[in-house]
Amino acid sequence: MAAELTEIKIEGGSQQERYQTTAKEFKQFDIISTNELNSIRDHHYVSPSISLSPSSTKHILKEWRILERNLPDSIFIRVYEKRVDLLRAVIIGPEGTPYHDGLFFFDIQVPSNYPASPPKVYYRSLGHSLNPNLYANGYVCLSLLNTWNGDKHQKWNPSQSTILQVLVSIQCLVLNAKPFFNEPGFGSFSNSSLFKKSSLRYNEDVFIMSCKSMVSILNSPPRSFEEFVSQHFLNHAGGILVACNAYINGQAEIGDPIIITAATKTKSLTSSTFKEAASILYPRLVESFIKNGSSLENIELLETSKNMPKDWSRIE
Repeated sequence: MAAELTEIKIEGGSQQERYQTTAKEFKQFDIISTNELNSIRDHHYVSPSISLSPSSTKHILKEWRILERNLPDSIFIRVYEKRVDLLRAVIIGPEGTPYHDGLFFFDIQVPSNYPASPPKVYYRSLGHSLNPNLYANGYVCLSLLNTWNGDKHQKWNPSQSTILQVLVSIQCLVLNAKPFFNEPGFGSFSNSSLFKKSSLRYNEDVFIMSCKSMVSILNSPPRSFEEFVSQHFLNHAGGILVACNAYINGQAEIGDPIIITAATKTKSLTSSTFKEAASILYPRLVESFIKNGSSLENIELLETSKNMPKDWSRIE
């Protein structure tokens, strides 16, 4: 007899619907015209100010229009009326990846000779290295930014390349389902079983780092995105915790759809190391969501103490 299939529904509709809800409440693209220092004082490139040539200014304003009209649902941008050289972007972690529902912020500055040279992009990592292309020190390794080797067609092209292309490249090529294979020389093995276990363990580490980032971002959201951060996690808290429950219980691999069957109830699809680390982080995540105003009455919260390691030195 076939096992009964029960799909766990995540509150708030599909991921795309939740993005669209957020977009209605918080513009995807907006120009910040309030006090300059207050709006950008936490921007990585706030100092020194860059003086753009008239042609560079004209070009970046053209790109503003491109961004305003063409941003994917899961990317949000703020630009600054008094500092045309600066931008701030957030990418919502794509569904089907270990980054799902996380927020990934990038501070951007165009150089004085833009677009002859690519923009500078800083990943607001909060000290977490969760991708071979995104360093803990904020460095973004990407051919399109000329910060990594690549074929000529992959490099920055002043006549064609745009900031939108940079952001979409990060979203699609960097924040992907198997980031382990972003490591140099590993890409050709992504469809083989040779490094499957290593890739799964890497995804577990990535998800832990992403959840740690969620807590940090909620505690100290980047300027101009305070309302966005709060609303995003109000919309997504339930789905994130449902996923955490399934991962900690070993009922799903990181990033997979959360579908529980009679067969998976006894399986262990995540490692004991992950379960221990996630069990320590889980109460902090729940506390942060509640503090942000989430009602978790319909979520079955786990008692994770049984998964705590006896030797606490093993976990950060």
